[in-house]
Amino acid sequence: MAQSSPYDFDIYQPRNPKASAYYKCVENHFEELEQVWDAMYKSRYGYWRTYVMTVIYKYLDCGDLHFGFARVRCEDCGHEYLLAFSCKRRHFCPSCHQKRVVEYGEWLLTNVLKDVPYKQWVFSIPKRLRIYFLYDRKLLAKLSRCAWNVITTYLKSTVPDDDAVPGASIAVQTYGDFLNHNPHLHAIVSDGCFLKNGSFQTTPVFILKDLKEAFQYEVLKMLKKEGKINDVIIENMLSWHHSGFNVYIGDRIEPDDKTGLGNLARYIIRACFSQERLVYIPAKKSDSVVAKVIYTSKDRKSRKVFNALDWLARLVTHIPNRYEHTVRYYGFFSNKSRGMRKKADADDVIPTIMPNDMSSSEAKQNWARLIQKIYEVDPLVCPKCQGQMKIISIIDDFEIIEMILKHLNLWDIRNHDPPEVEPAHIPELTYVEESDYDNSGSQIPVFDEWY
Repeated sequence: MAQSSPYDFDIYQPRNPKASAYYKCVENHFEELEQVWDAMYKSRYGYWRTYVMTVIYKYLDCGDLHFGFARVRCEDCGHEYLLAFSCKRRHFCPSCHQKRVVEYGEWLLTNVLKDVPYKQWVFSIPKRLRIYFLYDRKLLAKLSRCAWNVITTYLKSTVPDDDAVPGASIAVQTYGDFLNHNPHLHAIVSDGCFLKNGSFQTTPVFILKDLKEAFQYEVLKMLKKEGKINDVIIENMLSWHHSGFNVYIGDRIEPDDKTGLGNLARYIIRACFSQERLVYIPAKKSDSVVAKVIYTSKDRKSRKVFNALDWLARLVTHIPNRYEHTVRYYGFFSNKSRGMRKKADADDVIPTIMPNDMSSSEAKQNWARLIQKIYEVDPLVCPKCQGQMKIISIIDDFEIIEMILKHLNLWDIRNHDPPEVEPAHIPELTYVEESDYDNSGSQIPVFDEWY
């Protein structure tokens, strides 16, 4: 007889973020990180952003019943559970970011992308220029505009209609496989242009060399205008045999491939790290062992071990600023264009990839649908009788929260330590020291240092 499992993976179980190795790593080191930032990391990553602490505190409270919850109750048998509030932080809370990824994929297919073919475009820049985008995140929006100038110039040149316009959704990613700073762009681009008469014309084969040169020109021109580089640097970089700029264009994705488009939409705004590929080894005071993070590459072929504080320092550089847009819409897909077409009742001439049966506010509030798409289990199905459950109240008053949790013997669970994480034995590790940049203390590098 098979041994029974304490978990039923067909039944939704509210998450316990405090039990994860990632949570323990953040909890153990975030205060020290803020204290030592100026001495250890400012010269590499720029000034400490106060918003980072807001994100960290919100994450540490995410999923904690002491900060409020919803009561979810079965209408048939009366079974009930409490659902803690989430923090909604991007690129730091794994659970909240994953919900955002799913939501964005749905939004793109039901509200933006039209029933036409698409291609993925990827734009990357040389290492020499990446430092400017690390110290000045406003440049990321301008980098996105550089990519759009290349896209629209090329695609419009392939059709005879002067009023033709392509459409694109461009997402900024600032991270490499091991959280190294690598600003680059992923774009979902219409494989052709929308014409003024309401039709769509596809584009011929791309010429990659011309596109790379065009992107290089746009970026260098932008950085010079922003005062980041001068003519000497531009002249030096133009003399390189390999420019370091790259434009990649994937295969055509037909509009009936909803799965492929959905996967691509989720991929371009994926989280900067994966909990599943992280192992945290806490410090041992008795042996003077420094806490470490072991991180596995996306292809699972290589691993590196970091000082835990260094790994966390890398991670927080990828947190977007408050209200910072990491996805932008251009051309036929811009907010202005979509708004004008809806106002003129002309937005359905070419239908979207998927029909939109709910309003934007309904989609955002339907947390159960998002959880079902992520975990393939419906949180509103009663585990006792399989009946329908629904949210019956939202509790955010501190006195009521305390009363309910004490009644359920759940009060003060914040003082309990999460289970100890036992790291797996992983051989052949490469220790990474944080020495990417000089330690001169300069916030903006001197031009000559980056030849």
